[in-house]
Order: sequence, then structure tokens, then C-alpha cells
Amino acid sequence: MLGTINPEILFLQQEDQIKAGLLDMKMILKITEDTYKMLGQGQIQNPPKVHLGIPEGTEWESFFNTMPSYIGGDLNIAGIKWAAESKKNATTPGIPYGIDISILSDPVTVLPFCIQDGTIITAMRTSAVAGLQAKYCAPSDTDTATLIGAGVIGRTMIMAICEAIPTVKTIYLCDLDLEKAEQVAKESEGKYGVTIIPTSDSKTAAAKSQLIVGETTARTPFIDKSWVKPHSAIVCVSNEATTDVVKAADVNVVDYWKQIITFKNKAITQVFDAGEITKEEVLETSDLVLGKPCRISDEQFIYACSLGLGALDITVAYALYQNAVKLGLGTKVKLWDKPLWE
Repeated sequence: MLGTINPEILFLQQEDQIKAGLLDMKMILKITEDTYKMLGQGQIQNPPKVHLGIPEGTEWESFFNTMPSYIGGDLNIAGIKWAAESKKNATTPGIPYGIDISILSDPVTVLPFCIQDGTIITAMRTSAVAGLQAKYCAPSDTDTATLIGAGVIGRTMIMAICEAIPTVKTIYLCDLDLEKAEQVAKESEGKYGVTIIPTSDSKTAAAKSQLIVGETTARTPFIDKSWVKPHSAIVCVSNEATTDVVKAADVNVVDYWKQIITFKNKAITQVFDAGEITKEEVLETSDLVLGKPCRISDEQFIYACSLGLGALDITVAYALYQNAVKLGLGTKVKLWDKPLWE
């Protein structure tokens, strides 16, 4: 692959990706852990994502994020994820709320060699990060989890939590739209060896759980200090937690400090900017997988959050590309037969 001058590109649509193993959460969790290990070892370049809101500001109707990354080590590939979401899509049948594209490139000649849908990759790796954080942050005897949000991430989060924490026997799946939670619970019934209970009362469910996972599209935080208790962990993939949760935590964990510190809507960023926490007091997910102690007592309360790592989209996409090539999947296209100018 390295140094190729072949302008051929393999295009993978969702159906190809699924055949190549995209819905294998065990595989995605392993790739996730390996990627964070490489990140912690300095083998990955992952600049903070660039956000383009339309209109500009916090009250966007749609947005686009550019998320480039270089993966060194044995992989040695470059790539970019073009991530987008639209509020209109939430009420438009037949189209996902978020639509993403992943592009893989040769870092020597910079030729792209694979373009693939990034939408389900996003859902799988987002939940895999939360599952990985929960693996290290939840109490060792966790048997009950509350998952807040029954959208696309709600589906993949059930997969991730069940795979990452095999002691979980009961999951409360919460959504303000109870019918939505009931539908996802029904889809998941009998698949993961856990009892899934749909509910619209997330706070009551959380009080019965050692692990709480926020996976919503909420723009206003709703998990406050009253949710905090010893012998538990809260993991958020969006903006569910208030600053009081961060300040109450025995340990705070972020997926990637360099990126998360650039986005001022995160509770942990606000606490840092106020001078109430230092970088040295915060663990990163790469610290956890490289063996730095996180939970030293089941009685601790730990808070973890994530913002999404572009490198993960690329490492997952590359694994799918390799599987697809072996299986003869995808459609081949070319940038040109002969470039007009060299």
C-alpha cells in the first residue's frame, strides 16, 4: 500500500461494512483499546476536530466536523472523517440524524485508497469508547446499568456495555419517548444475556445502578450532583453532566485531553477554565489502557466523558477495509485514468 501510485479507490457502502464485521462489538472494542494505547505511546497524530455550525454558534441547525488523523506504528495510514448532523433529519423519515464519511489515504503519495460510510462506524466506536471507560471506571461488582438515550447510540451502547462489563445483568434503557425505549429494548431482547427494562424515568433508574451512561443529544446538562453517589460511575458521550458532577468526582477521566479542552461546552472544560481542576488531576483513556491506576476502591465515584477521536474512525475503517479486501467486497472506482497535470 505505501508509496502506491494506483489511483484506484475501494468504496464500501454500509452493507459491505456489515459483511466485513462492523457490528462485531468485540472487535471494535479491541481496536478501540489498541488505538488508545498507540495514542498514549505517541504513535498517533490526532489534532482537535474543526467544527462548522450552520448557523454559526451553539444554536446550529446542522454542522460539519473535520477529523484528520495519522496512525503510525505497524498501520502507517492517514485518514479523515467528515462528520455531519442535522436537526431536520431527526424528523425526516428515511435519513439518519448524523451522516459521516471516512477516507483512508497512503501517507507517502497521499492517494486515497478507500472511501466508506462512516455513520455506523461512529455509532460503534462512540459506544466502544464509553464501554472501555466503563470497564476501567465502574465498580468491580457492577450488575446494573442505566443507559440514557434510546437512539442509534442506545442500540450500540447496549452491545458495548454487555461486552465490556460481563457482570451486568440488568440494563435500564431510558428515553423521554418511552415508546422509543420500548422499541430498542424489544430489538435487543434475548441477544445479550441481560434484562433490558425501558423507562422514561432516568433518575430513578440511575439510583438503582452502579453505572450510568449518558448518550443523548441534549444541549443542556441534566445530570447534576443529586445523581452522584459512592460506589458508582457516570460516563457521558455528550453534554449530560453539570460542573457539579465533575467537582464531586473522586477521579475524572476524559477520552483525549488535547481535544476536549478546546470545546468550552463540556463540564470538565468549564471546571478547568475556572481553575478548579488541573490537567494533572485528570486521567485520559490512554492512561487507563497503559496501566495507570484509576479506580482503587469500589466506594469511589468516577466521572468519565468523551468527545470522539478521529483516529478511531480511521483504525476501525482500516480494519473493515482489510476484511473487505479479503472477502472481495466493495466497488472500485478511479480518480483518473491519467492525471491531466503531474
